[in-house]
Amino acid sequence: MDFEKILNTIGERGTEAIAREWLRDIEEEYGRVPLIFERMSERPEILISHLLYKSAVTETSQLEPKMIELISLAVGAALKCSHCVEYHMQAARAKGASRAEILEVILIAGLLSNSAVLADAYRVVNGKDEGCPPCELNGVGLKKTCSD
Repeated sequence: MDFEKILNTIGERGTEAIAREWLRDIEEEYGRVPLIFERMSERPEILISHLLYKSAVTETSQLEPKMIELISLAVGAALKCSHCVEYHMQAARAKGASRAEILEVILIAGLLSNSAVLADAYRVVNGKDEGCPPCELNGVGLKKTCSD
């Protein structure tokens, strides 16, 4: 990703033209444009900012593109976003994911989502003063927890 070159092109051609072009590229590659991108395109600077960020994350990743899509699919499933699941399933297939791999990441997402629901509910049942182990681990040295 040549960030400066992309920024220069945006400056030369304008945000509306670049947004339209990028949406066409997405549709060509994946067969459709996600609804969130369509809505963001109503404000091209929002769409462009989002896609630049997305590209920077994925293009500099040490993970293979197929793995990035499988993770994205799992997160979409865990967040109960059917549109995300559909889009990232298509993207994962386009990048070589098998049906078995797709089903596997959905199972893992369900497993972790279920655990999160149970852990959160059990904390409420047990009282909020017990703290939150994930918060304690993530905030090493901090005394703050989910109940704060």
